[in-house]
Amino acid sequence: MPELPEVETTLRGIAPHLLGRRFEDILVRERRLRQPVPADLDPLCGTPVTSLTRRAKYLILGFGNGEHLLVHLGMTGSLRICNADFELRKHDHVVFLLDDGRQVRFHDPRRFGIVLPIGNADPSGHPLLRGLGPEPLGPGFAADHLYDACRSRKAAIKLVIMDGKVVVGVGNIYASEALFRAGIRPGTAARRVSRPRLARLVEGIRAVLAESIEQGGTTLRDFVNSSGEPGYFRQRLFVYERGGKPCRVCGTAIRQAIMGQRSTYWCSVCQK
Repeated sequence: MPELPEVETTLRGIAPHLLGRRFEDILVRERRLRQPVPADLDPLCGTPVTSLTRRAKYLILGFGNGEHLLVHLGMTGSLRICNADFELRKHDHVVFLLDDGRQVRFHDPRRFGIVLPIGNADPSGHPLLRGLGPEPLGPGFAADHLYDACRSRKAAIKLVIMDGKVVVGVGNIYASEALFRAGIRPGTAARRVSRPRLARLVEGIRAVLAESIEQGGTTLRDFVNSSGEPGYFRQRLFVYERGGKPCRVCGTAIRQAIMGQRSTYWCSVCQK
């Protein structure tokens, strides 16, 4: 599914085309998403888009009249800027008609995404956003924070860093890659990881996410950015989906197991 880098890539791709523009109309072709798309979207029309931000894997559009729109790409969602004469596809469920004649199309084959107006209150207080952990690339995510979150937990360190209450946006791919960079086996109990190693893990998480954003996200089967192009970070992965293949550093076969119902990959030599 689209992870934090893919969502950030989407934000950067669509922001120049949306900021200052108005929705003339919103065409809802399928309301049955993860949460039903409301029938009344008129408050979002006719007023400029004044902000476009990301919180975890949610995009938040702010409007000149104080209203907000929350968008989540779910497992297979994407947002694209299209000319009006571009043929609609089967799973283009919500179409935003811009005042310059172009369209923003929310495409989601599996319909696990969200397109939800959330009113004019502070978005951070919305139930979907309230209680989320710090952003991994922001100042709130540091070694001391991760140490406090880990010191009494028996759970595997990989599962802890994938907990959105500890830190947002560290999905399966990026957790595996960050743990490799930090030299930590994913199954190690969180409370057994020392503060210096957790500091390396924080830096690993920051680095792998920043590099992925720079490369345009990870090429997944369903993810495309706002122009329809896939990301390119997958070619740089060290362990994810490389089970049985030689480690790019030491040549040892990459191990694979199921952890928390997700495939997990690590090098038994490079990670302790």
